[in-house]
This record gives sequence, structure tokens and C-alpha cells, in this order.
Amino acid sequence: MIRRQFIQNTILASAAMSFPNVILGSKKERLGVALVGLGGYSTGQLAPALQMTSNCYLAGIVTGTPAKAEDWKNKYKIPDGNIYNYENFESIADNPDIDVVYVVLPNSMHTEFAMKAAEAGKHVWCEKPMAKTVKECEQIIEACKKNKVKLSIGYRMQHEPNTRQLREFVKNQKYGELRMLEAVAGFTMRSTGIWRLDKEMGGGAMYDMGVYPINGVRFLSGMEPISVMAYESVRRPEMFDEVDETMNYVLEFPNGLMANCATSFGMNMGRLTATCASGKFWLEPFQSYRGIQGGTSDGIQFSDQVKSQQAVQMDDDALAILENKEVMVPGEEGLRDVMVVEAAFKSAKEGIRVKIG
Repeated sequence: MIRRQFIQNTILASAAMSFPNVILGSKKERLGVALVGLGGYSTGQLAPALQMTSNCYLAGIVTGTPAKAEDWKNKYKIPDGNIYNYENFESIADNPDIDVVYVVLPNSMHTEFAMKAAEAGKHVWCEKPMAKTVKECEQIIEACKKNKVKLSIGYRMQHEPNTRQLREFVKNQKYGELRMLEAVAGFTMRSTGIWRLDKEMGGGAMYDMGVYPINGVRFLSGMEPISVMAYESVRRPEMFDEVDETMNYVLEFPNGLMANCATSFGMNMGRLTATCASGKFWLEPFQSYRGIQGGTSDGIQFSDQVKSQQAVQMDDDALAILENKEVMVPGEEGLRDVMVVEAAFKSAKEGIRVKIG
């Protein structure tokens, strides 16, 4: 009997190491998610989306604003023990209700809290851009590997059905060989005194919106760019005295494929277009939270297929954890985009084409 019990305990311990959410032989059906940072995206998109998910739920919050904590507690029935601030964040390690920490903070804070979450033994979801520098991206990836937790970056469009359909068109060459890509994303920013205008906090159009075109053309082509030529322009210097307002950049891929990209805080735009040997297809807008639509040169039409892109993204990422499978958008995706961002800034500053990687 003692030997049998020892064997059973050993099996359970091994399972728990392979599947972090296996507890006493029973796998969790849903994962508890804690949102770190209760700004506009958490408030307007992620928290409502977590009311629609099947594989995860809103279990906790981390905020430096007591009034927000009280409002969220009442609205979402969050227990007092699952509410944290930035000073006691590390104690989240002792909370079995929380399986995943979703970092939704200004860009300059991603690295610190993603690493702290990993060190607390929690799986990490991190908003884009992953971090300000390639080195910081590498630090996050290493922390997650060291602590044996999964890391996923919040590129919701890679989970979006229409975007994935365009990727299939490229893979099976439905319209022939891919010849050219175009991707633009931006909006007109009128607010001042916000972190997106602060260089130290990772502000600027390229960090905030520029990663959409970068990730879009990388995902669609299935290739990595080898160089970039970038041009920065400012229409409102009194507002954009620290960060970029508009950036145009051309990405070169190994087979000669070129992608014309642009991002801006000075104009509204959102389009992803692929021109192939015998046709073309597009989404416009391609990165909005809703209202995705597009078409093909032979008359196929695309429109929204899901109620919440964020709910699809988080359910996909939670299922990967529950089934101990690879996540769809790992940390390396965020790192590669930041490599392009760094190269684009260098190109714009020096007026030269810059190799990537």
C-alpha cells in the first residue's frame, strides 16, 4: 500500500510539472486571469471580453489607484484577496486563483511586470509592443523559460478569422505568388499629457501603432524582413517634441518582396493589402477592434466573424496553457517586431537603409 501510494504521488507530481494547472489529478477547466493596469484597453476591451470567454475568467486586478480597485471590485465581484497594487504585486505568487497575469501597462513597464509575473510562477500575457528594446524582450523570454511558464503577446489579429484566411491565401497561393504588400495603421491623436507622448515611457506612433503593419506583413508573408528604410515626419512639432508622429517605412524580404508600411498619430488609417501574380486581397480596416471588412479581386467579401477579438485571443491562449501546447503568438513574435522598430528608428535618424537582425 505504501509503495502504491508513493507511485501515485510520483505520477501526480510529474503531471503537475508538465501541466502547471493540474491539481491533485484534476485539470482546471478555466484559468483565472489578473489584469495589470486598468487603463482604457483593460476597461473597454479586456474586462468585457473576459465575460465572454470559455477557457478563462477575470480573477484579479493590479492597480495603483484605490478608487479604480473599488469600482472594479463592485462591478466584477472580485474578492479582496485578488486585488493588488504595484507594491505588493509579488505576493500574487501565493494566490492559486490566479493562473495568468496579463500586462496591460505603458510600454516602459512591460519588462518589469512581465518578469515579476513569471518569477511568481504565473503564465504571462503581454500587450504589444512587447518591450522598448530587443534586450528587454530577451529578458522577458528568458524569465518565462526559467520559471517554466508560457508567454504570449497580445497580437489579437493573428487570432482573427479573416486575417487568418488571408494568410491561407498566401500559403496555398490561391492568387499566385505574392508580389507586394501594403500595411498602414494610425489614428489622429488630439490628447496631450498622456504617456503615448512620453519618450521614456515608450510613446510614439511607431511603438504604439507601427507594430500592427510590421506584424501584419510578417504574418501574412510568413517571412522575416531583412532590411528597412524609414522616414519620419512631424506635422505638429509643438505636440510631438519627444516622439514620432508619422513614420513611413519600406520592409525588404529575402526573395525581393517589398512591403510599403506607414503608421501615424496624425491621420486615421488601417489597411492591409496583398498583391499577387493573379489577383489581390485586402482588409480595411484590418486592425480595428470591430468592423473588420475586406475583399478579393474576384469578389469574395469579408466582414466581422466574432463578437470580441480579445475574447478569441484569450480563449486561444488559455486553451494552449490548459492543454500544454504551444501558444499561437509566443514571445519571439514580439521580439522580432521590436527588432524592426529599432532598425526603423536608426534608418530614419541616419537616412540609410538598415539591415535587420
